[in-house]
Amino acid sequence: MRGDSDKRNDRGTVASGGQDDRVPAAGGAADHAATASALRHRRRAFLQGAAASATAAVAAPAIAQSGPSVRWRLQSSFPKSLDTLFGAAQMFCERIDRLTGGRFQIRPFAAGEIVGGLQVLDAVQNGTIEMGHTASYYYIGRNRSLAFDTAVPFGLNARQQNAWMYYGGGLELMREVMREFNVMNFPAGNTGTQMGGWFRREIRGLKDMQGLRFRIPGLAGEMLSRIGVLPQVIAPADIYSSLERGTIDATEFVGPYDDEKLGFAKVTKFYYYPGFWEGGAQLSMYVGLKEWEKLPREFQQAIDVASAEINVNMLAEYDAKNPPALARIQKTGVQVRPFPPDVMAAAQKAAFQIYDEEAAKNPSFAKIYVNWRAFREAQHNWHRTADLTFDNFVLTNPLGAPAPAAPARK
Repeated sequence: MRGDSDKRNDRGTVASGGQDDRVPAAGGAADHAATASALRHRRRAFLQGAAASATAAVAAPAIAQSGPSVRWRLQSSFPKSLDTLFGAAQMFCERIDRLTGGRFQIRPFAAGEIVGGLQVLDAVQNGTIEMGHTASYYYIGRNRSLAFDTAVPFGLNARQQNAWMYYGGGLELMREVMREFNVMNFPAGNTGTQMGGWFRREIRGLKDMQGLRFRIPGLAGEMLSRIGVLPQVIAPADIYSSLERGTIDATEFVGPYDDEKLGFAKVTKFYYYPGFWEGGAQLSMYVGLKEWEKLPREFQQAIDVASAEINVNMLAEYDAKNPPALARIQKTGVQVRPFPPDVMAAAQKAAFQIYDEEAAKNPSFAKIYVNWRAFREAQHNWHRTADLTFDNFVLTNPLGAPAPAAPARK
């Protein structure tokens, strides 16, 4: 990609000037400052380019008429029943159509319609489909570094993940990994902090986790195995029946809105929080690198802009839909409880042991981990200062009076 005649940068937008604006992987305060400066420069160039492109599209439809016509296929890792997750892919395709005056049309497919939901990376890599919408941690068997593109236990929340990806060097680091798979990736959605899951029995402390048959995959499963859990890998379609029959004792999925659809409240009594293995689970848009490089610059910018839009929209949608869903779940008699502190403390210790061990043997993981951990510590210092203080006060000091009624519609 780099070095073509129009000097596209790593996000596919046009860099100002003729210099390489690639952002270095930061490891300390000085590197973070350099990274932030370079990213500000790049972001200004991107916004200027996007604004110019949007203005041209509105003011001069002839651009679309004279440009190439492109038809692609995009598969999601999620079924249509999960309308927020699959809906993001649908929204993305609609936005691309409008941004390009109908010259670039992408058809969305649900999990299983072309390939299996967990085969999206392979399908994009080998050219079966041009694009995919998925979670990179599904593919950590290929490279554990991919977990950072979605979420790692006791990692970043949604805001922090966005900050790291866009301004902390995270996107550049992840793209180095994704190039090994001939894929260009874009942040494209976030669930926010997930729930800890559904349990058939009460968890009063760490001892209650011993021997627990818990449907939870990936690094989170390995982390919990170190504190006595027996992690199980079960396809989403089989989770309900496994809980009902007692084949498993617990499962995690996403949060109240999606979990309610799957009916877990009918077969379990306890709903625990938080999902400390997914403090802000990011979804990603994958584009085959060869197909990406064939696109006109305007179409590349449309992908960049539409991905950023659904990245924001998904989190807002979950934040709006989860509260009423949780209220409905609570009305069923399910007990919503926090994980005991000793469970979370033991799990956090195990998680960072895994990271240290992986960094010692995986150079790709180590490079990302050094940057990510320094950024995480800086974010925690800031969030303890402002957000934590604010949230603690307003959430523990309610006004006491009921909220005013909405004005009647005329």
